[in-house]
Amino acid sequence: MFKKNAAIFLGVILLISSEAFSQATPLSKARPIPGKENWQAAIPLPGQEKAAAEKLAALQKKTGKKPNIVWFLIDDMGHGDPGFNGGGATIGAATPNMDRLAANGLKLTSTYSQPTCTPTRSAILTGRIPARTGLTRPILTGDKLTKNPWEDEISLPAVLSSAGYKSVLTGKWHIGELEGMRPFDVGFDEYYGYYGAEKEISQEFDKRRYPDLVLDSFKLDAYHKSGASKDLVYGKKGGKEQLIKATTSVEDMAEADQVLKDFSIKKIREFAKSGEPFFLEHSFMKVHTDVWASKKFEGKSASKYPYKDGVVEVDAIIGEIVSELEKNGLLENTFIFITSDNGPQMDAWPDAGFTPFRGTKGSAWEGGTRVPGVVYWKGMIKPRESAELFDLMDLYNTTAAIAGAIDKVPTDRPIDGINQVGFLLADNGQSARDRIHTWVERDLVAIRIHEFKMYFMITESDNPHLMIDQSTITKSGLAPWLFNLYIDPKESRVVGHALNAWTASISAEAKYHAASFVKFPPKNVGL
Repeated sequence: MFKKNAAIFLGVILLISSEAFSQATPLSKARPIPGKENWQAAIPLPGQEKAAAEKLAALQKKTGKKPNIVWFLIDDMGHGDPGFNGGGATIGAATPNMDRLAANGLKLTSTYSQPTCTPTRSAILTGRIPARTGLTRPILTGDKLTKNPWEDEISLPAVLSSAGYKSVLTGKWHIGELEGMRPFDVGFDEYYGYYGAEKEISQEFDKRRYPDLVLDSFKLDAYHKSGASKDLVYGKKGGKEQLIKATTSVEDMAEADQVLKDFSIKKIREFAKSGEPFFLEHSFMKVHTDVWASKKFEGKSASKYPYKDGVVEVDAIIGEIVSELEKNGLLENTFIFITSDNGPQMDAWPDAGFTPFRGTKGSAWEGGTRVPGVVYWKGMIKPRESAELFDLMDLYNTTAAIAGAIDKVPTDRPIDGINQVGFLLADNGQSARDRIHTWVERDLVAIRIHEFKMYFMITESDNPHLMIDQSTITKSGLAPWLFNLYIDPKESRVVGHALNAWTASISAEAKYHAASFVKFPPKNVGL
């Protein structure tokens, strides 16, 4: 039933043929990539691709080494939280380090994630829409998966390994903690971190916020029997998981990001000595609710709220790690990307993040999926700002291309990421992507093409702060809801067919997209 429903797309499409997958839509300049027809179609931009390739070749000739890759993945930070997007000191939490990197790099103002963490984290490491992999929502305490979603996926660290890279993930994982699903089982050489989200770990110790759990021995015992991991662990490819430190208090969570920072710095020093090319994904525990401020940063934000203190801490850690790269002579040969896994979780308001857009984490609205995006590469990226489209899934192909491993990306399955090296590295580069598909769990909810965004389903809540805990999802009605994000970035007024000529053309994109699920049915892993 799931496979059948996935091809129907909310009643918009009743029947489609697999031949539609090879057709371009009227509004799109994108074309299938020769020899890689299963990949997401891209806009051909051979001039900038050549310029980027020449830049990479010149750098490798100069250094004699392959580039390093460092991602900073912040948990639940809103588009409007950092200063470079209008937040920072203005909203009580200065972010000088991220602001400096944004000012000297490429600020991507139309960067898109999935609506929640597990889908985004799986998408950036597989280059695939979560409905394809089955990782459609966060894996929660007590979930029993019917299949290991990773067993037939080819992860980015596995691709990079074939090109001689060492890969490390520090911090939050949240894409499976059972054997076969852990970072060091799916391609990473090393993992040091926590499998779950901050709240899932700290809640059993927080008697002021969760007294009905902490002070009730029956409930607490039942919670423990779920078997969810809450401890800091280490794992190495081919080895066994090791307990590093048991979590016994909220203070352990408060200091977690400081501990994780020390590990990433240690690895950078090791790689500097060995000379091996490396991929480091530094995945913060903060600023996911519930935020407990580190002693070093408590009250350091102008706001004094724990969330804002957490933003200040995250910014400081990014500054320290980038400084360590520079101290070890690695900065000029390191591609750095800063982002968040989804929009802010406003259910924790007032101790929560900020977005200037409609909606929050958990929804397909801009506020739930439009996230900060900064690319920094000293000497390689011209400082500039771009509003052209970048999907976090593009990190899969783009990182592989930077590492010289794009030929290792599989062609036997749909790859939804696009190689955006030309966009990022060429002076005044343009995006090779002209559309974004937004899924909420198993439903295709919205499509953005250029400045137009069309919704087939709507996430609503009587309380704008409770887009997860008190929301409903409904079909859009007689016609999909269409917004022009250039004239209405807050998505407040539907333009529809009465004011816009492109309604039918954008609907055609749903058929094009749906056809790939007919040819390659989605996985159901029990979520």
